[in-house]
Amino acid sequence: MIKSDRWIRRLAREHGMIEPFTEDQVREGVISYGLSSYGYDMRVSDEFRIFHNALSPVVDPKHFDERSFVEFQGDICIVPPNSFALARSVEYFRIPRNVLTICVGKSTYARCGIITNVTPFEPEWEGHVTLEISNTTPLPARIYANEGIAQVLFFESDEACETSYADKKGKYQGQTGVTPPRL
Repeated sequence: MIKSDRWIRRLAREHGMIEPFTEDQVREGVISYGLSSYGYDMRVSDEFRIFHNALSPVVDPKHFDERSFVEFQGDICIVPPNSFALARSVEYFRIPRNVLTICVGKSTYARCGIITNVTPFEPEWEGHVTLEISNTTPLPARIYANEGIAQVLFFESDEACETSYADKKGKYQGQTGVTPPRL
């Protein structure tokens, strides 16, 4: 069952599920973030890794060449046309054992051809979220740090899973920076 703002607020307060936690939806002059009716709009931090193809002729998830990224820190990140950047969330998440999340991009960015991709947060996963931000347009695209980037939807099971992400010792457990692919 999808969870409401009351449930999200309670787990954020009592169990540190989202830190820092913004109790209300912040909208004035920014791409919105914070608690919404049935989810939480997370923010993108000011840390980015922008993809470029100057040094590697192929992208290989099993042998990823980190020289394929240029590191950038700032209030506005420019993602090149038909390219992408990795970033991280401002918020640190601690997902309960009986919860799974799904993330969807903010419509403000989607309407500009900017797609945010995030895989589900598995039960007992914790860390900053690594975000993949794709610019599908033929023009450079601006991404605004410390503003909304994606909405997290929380689904609670009526029973805890048998094996959680923590139990599996998942390779992205506890990540704190922009984390490239690992094998």
